[in-house]
Amino acid sequence: MSILQRAFRVLPAGLVSMFLGAGLAQAADLTVVVGGVTKAEGQVMVALFNDAAGFPRGKVLNGQMTPAKPGQVEVTFKDLAPGTYAVSAYQDLNSNQRLDANMVGMPTEPYGFSRDAKGQFGPPKFGDAAIQVGSEAQRIQFKLSGQ
Repeated sequence: MSILQRAFRVLPAGLVSMFLGAGLAQAADLTVVVGGVTKAEGQVMVALFNDAAGFPRGKVLNGQMTPAKPGQVEVTFKDLAPGTYAVSAYQDLNSNQRLDANMVGMPTEPYGFSRDAKGQFGPPKFGDAAIQVGSEAQRIQFKLSGQ
């Protein structure tokens, strides 16, 4: 087998790895700092969304939880493709892994959204909480409120 033939055999594998490597190089980490945690009870549940249709009660792209501690907590979502995302969080005071609400649907546990977005009669729209993630690591912060 000639050198030229060997080069053409290796070329497709090299191109595939180059494109895969380029995709990974574009991935970035998003660190989310959630403030307004008033009690060391339960966990803080943080959900990442990349689709307006699922926000904030539908399909979660990625979710994390961390023990609650007064002040703030942080979680990091790793290797995110560049794009538009929104984040929601709540403090699960009774550790039942859901945001509890009263009879009229108002949350009874602290909650919040990226960009400190608020809705008028319900949760905010995806666009109000949307953040842009590029190819560089990013850090956002918002506070829990309510209860």
